[in-house]
Amino acid sequence: MLRRLVLTATASAAALSALPLLSVTAHAATPAPGPTDRLTIAVSDSGGDGEGTYELTCHPTGGTHPAAKEACARLDEVTVYGTDPFAPVPADRMCTMQYGGPATARITGTWQGRPVDATYSRGNGCEISRWDNMAPVLPRASR
Repeated sequence: MLRRLVLTATASAAALSALPLLSVTAHAATPAPGPTDRLTIAVSDSGGDGEGTYELTCHPTGGTHPAAKEACARLDEVTVYGTDPFAPVPADRMCTMQYGGPATARITGTWQGRPVDATYSRGNGCEISRWDNMAPVLPRASR
């Protein structure tokens, strides 16, 4: 035999008031510490102030890079899910035939848990744009 329970508004309030109260405390989620982003940036023949080899750490910011805070901010800005901010210019890309000087750079290390080994030059319009897009991670070249 089925029994039906019908609560009136008064009975409902009485039934609810008899229940023990639950205490819920909200805690801010603290992200688990992840690997620090560490990069080594070696620049040569740029003709500017950025010649040499620098260490850059982000999250937290540090290292010997002369503009570490700005460089980390730029890397965060160009890092988009599903893309590699250090990707080379695609082989089938049409680039202007202009020469931006003999500057070269290499970035190695780890960014967002992934290995990085990228080389940069200023040998054509695409490479110049790619280099300039990474400023201030890479210095502005004066040649």
